[in-house]
Amino acid sequence: MRHRSIRLAVAVLATALGATLAGCGSTEPAHDGPVLTVYSGRNENLVKPLLDKAAAALGADVKLEVRYGDTAALAGQLAEEGERSPADVFFSQDAGALGALASAGRLAPLPQTVLDASPEQWRAADGAWVSTSLRSRVVVYDPRQVADADLPQGIDDLVDPKWKGKIGFAPSNASWQAFVTAVRVLRGEDGARQWLEKFKANEPQKYDNNIKIRDAVDEGKLPLGLSNHYYWFEKAHQVGVDKMNAKLHYIKGNDPGALVNAAGVGVLASSKNKDLANKFAEFLLSPEAQQYFADATAEYPVRAGVTSAKHKLPPLADLRPPNLRLADLQSLPKTADLLRQVGLL
Repeated sequence: MRHRSIRLAVAVLATALGATLAGCGSTEPAHDGPVLTVYSGRNENLVKPLLDKAAAALGADVKLEVRYGDTAALAGQLAEEGERSPADVFFSQDAGALGALASAGRLAPLPQTVLDASPEQWRAADGAWVSTSLRSRVVVYDPRQVADADLPQGIDDLVDPKWKGKIGFAPSNASWQAFVTAVRVLRGEDGARQWLEKFKANEPQKYDNNIKIRDAVDEGKLPLGLSNHYYWFEKAHQVGVDKMNAKLHYIKGNDPGALVNAAGVGVLASSKNKDLANKFAEFLLSPEAQQYFADATAEYPVRAGVTSAKHKLPPLADLRPPNLRLADLQSLPKTADLLRQVGLL
């Protein structure tokens, strides 16, 4: 009954987010060799080149079939499919979704060789999933409208009436959901509800995604936006820092606004191709893949010794995220319930 209730709760979360899954219907001839099916919550535009490299690394006889979609929706689909799922691997945008599936018994332990490629703080304690790259929550701001002295030093500053109607957020985004989960973990249910109610009363502006938030700030349409760091670096690399108006502000200390979250990978317990699935996970932790995350997506690699040749990210050690484990972010259904009750979802 516990597993069934978790499955239903995650499915409700997926429905609440209203995400549309991208299927992989194909008219190609039947493939005689092994097929590895990956459910990817990472955006296709971001990771398809990397997954093409993963397919080549698995061998010419292996077909890699990837289904792209929203992380929470894919987690809900996996929970509903249960043992019948065709998926072998879940490549998640968010550690919380991996944790939710792990707590439902849907993920198999990863080999120690895969786990050892990532520091202990960035993987599940039971070895059910491992982080592949890291990203920091940031405040994107327009310095033409926001003085340095007025930048928020914590999330309580975001509910100051002076920011009424001036903050952008993406309510259906997995990174926002993870942030709110961090608020719940650090402040408790009552504390999180109080903050969310104040935030709602401040009439934040809703956007579909972090890219639109970034662009609205850069174009002067919005003073502040809540996002992940790499969206800013992506545009800065495309157009040049000197062509951008928007800047980044990192909240520091034991504050939810300083959350460092992770994309990660887990192998489904129901997979019939666990050896191949483990090789896929191993590839995502390889130096080649970690360099891809550092350069192509402007994320923080989890593998030691890998740094970006293209982006000047602040050192991970300087970010000072709040004192919590990523595994603590697994209670996504409770987060969705709270957001619905407050009226922010």
